[in-house]
Amino acid sequence: MGGIKRKQNASSDLRNGGTKKRKQGPSSTPKSALTPNLETETDSDPIIESDTTEDSGDDDGVSWPSDHDEDLHKQVLEKAEVPNVGPKNGSRATVLADNTNGASTASKEAHAKQKALAQERKAAKPNADSIARSKKLWERLRRKSHVPLKERKKLVAELFSIITGHVRDFVLKHDSVRVVQTAIKYANRDQRKMIAKELKGEYRYLAESRYAKFLLGKLLVHGDKDIRDMIVPEFYGHVRRLIKHPEASWILDDIYRGVATSQQKDYLLREWFGAEFAIFKSEGEGLVTSVLKSILAQNPEKRKPVMHALHDLINQLIQKKSTGFTMLHDAMRQYMLNISTGSAEMTEFIELLKGDEEGDLLKNVAFTKSGAGVVSMALAHGNAKDRKLVLRAYKNLFSQLAFDEHGHQIILTAYDVIDDTVLTSKSIFPELIGKSADLDESQTQALIATVNHKFARIPILYLFANRRESLMDTTEMGLLDTVHSIRTGTSKKDPTTRRKELITHISSPLVSLIAKNAEQLVQSSFGCQFMMEVLPGANGDRELALKAIVALTQSEVSEVKEALKTPAAGRLFKTLVQGGPYDIQQQKVRFAEPALGFHDMFFAALQTSEQVMEWATSSNSFVILGLLEAEGFENKERLRKTLKNGRERLEKAAGPRSIVPKAEIEEKEKSRDGNKGVQLLLENIAKHST
Repeated sequence: MGGIKRKQNASSDLRNGGTKKRKQGPSSTPKSALTPNLETETDSDPIIESDTTEDSGDDDGVSWPSDHDEDLHKQVLEKAEVPNVGPKNGSRATVLADNTNGASTASKEAHAKQKALAQERKAAKPNADSIARSKKLWERLRRKSHVPLKERKKLVAELFSIITGHVRDFVLKHDSVRVVQTAIKYANRDQRKMIAKELKGEYRYLAESRYAKFLLGKLLVHGDKDIRDMIVPEFYGHVRRLIKHPEASWILDDIYRGVATSQQKDYLLREWFGAEFAIFKSEGEGLVTSVLKSILAQNPEKRKPVMHALHDLINQLIQKKSTGFTMLHDAMRQYMLNISTGSAEMTEFIELLKGDEEGDLLKNVAFTKSGAGVVSMALAHGNAKDRKLVLRAYKNLFSQLAFDEHGHQIILTAYDVIDDTVLTSKSIFPELIGKSADLDESQTQALIATVNHKFARIPILYLFANRRESLMDTTEMGLLDTVHSIRTGTSKKDPTTRRKELITHISSPLVSLIAKNAEQLVQSSFGCQFMMEVLPGANGDRELALKAIVALTQSEVSEVKEALKTPAAGRLFKTLVQGGPYDIQQQKVRFAEPALGFHDMFFAALQTSEQVMEWATSSNSFVILGLLEAEGFENKERLRKTLKNGRERLEKAAGPRSIVPKAEIEEKEKSRDGNKGVQLLLENIAKHST
């Protein structure tokens, strides 16, 4: 079922000895290096074994000429001028011409004979006429843009009239299986179910076929949950064998990754834990789990055989270089979660990960959720040498890891567990941000694209971010919490020291990027967040970058003016004027060291009272409130005076007050409609007026 073997050509005259005649003795015709053996005729079979002197009966040591010799001889004859001066030369030219024409005629006859025999064989096969007609329909249907809808419906109806009841006869042939795939593509729900029911009980065998596996994939993609539930259970009990099959392994993993329900995934993954889980199922006893820790907690006596069976299958696939399966990565994660730090099992498993000299294993597992978790835990559990080898495997791939939904977690883990920060910075930062602080135009635009990407920005901001919740989801934070608990026994350097050393290596190019490209960065929410996180925590001179942000308030570019009205820009300016990010856990501002001094720069840029009132009554009124609350800001009273003079505008922006009974005033004030920032500004003014 893996393919169609080539059949021997029964009509080959060469193999049957019908074309080449054995010579009975030495030829009386003179031999020449350019003259072909006139008794040789071309055989149509593409595989021709050369006759040796011994096989042909010749004793003159001359073998049969090659096709190249014959072609060369024909070219010489065409160019040569054969003088017709005597009977000898004229006789030779005539013989050559006659034999050349005879050989050409014989070759055409042989080809025609073979073609006729091939047609006879096709006609003798079962359903030959049906398959031939269906292939003609397929040739028309596959050109979708060239077939009107009405005609396509008619062709599909005719196609189903042919294949209904004979689907099994079509699916195991490389050409006719495409017909069924096209039928599935244009079929309605009932027609797809008809095909699915005809093939019921055969899906495991279809997965093993070189051609029919694509039909199975097409049926799953275009089918509904009923078809899915008809197909997936047929793989139960056969996972350990099929995952090693060269054809079925890929379709099995596609089913596991793409279409199976969570419960079906559990049934499929449990079979990795041993034959017992493939033979004995508990479908009637409620839901099952593929979480190995839960299974071993219920049956601790089974730990040794289960771990052995799991490790054995993982090792087999790694040795076969079949390391791209999501199911394999999930199994590896389950194994790693159930072995302890420093144990012989952990050491052996890390060696298994490092054992692939080409590094394909580590590269393949890095881009799935479970695979990234496996590499992250390997970095956490490993020693310094192990971590260095893992980083080496990802050389020239860190940029791809950063842009991947799961791969960037490996970079974050490397930040958190590798004590050699020089190694980390030299391995990772050049691929993420460039090799120097002076970036050229292409590198600058690449870095801007990185900081504006949903995932690629995380490895850059992670070192600066005060709140991880603003960068990643709870699942990713859970993985990092696991890594942090492991590193307490495997890493020596203080986490705060490690983070500060890495920030020192990365600060300069990032601050330079802000100083030169603030206008472009402020126009996106991710760009605003990048500046808000980097500037308070970066090392070195930040004055040029801060001045570039202040200059945005005076920009005449319409895109910049609109960007300054967004909530993201408001958070950026508020963070900078108050001196650093607000720490929710400690309920206070975490001030930058050394102090930014942005509040004075920003207030000086607001040259008139009108500009102050525009900011105070806009959607970003919290920026002005941040100025009033900022420590070290010496112009608070001057700012309050300006706000008092524009109190009427503030009241209007704050929204109308409701007339309510006195007992409900306090509660109503909390739910007052309007600009909340302006309302807090009014409260601050009133508080300092008494």
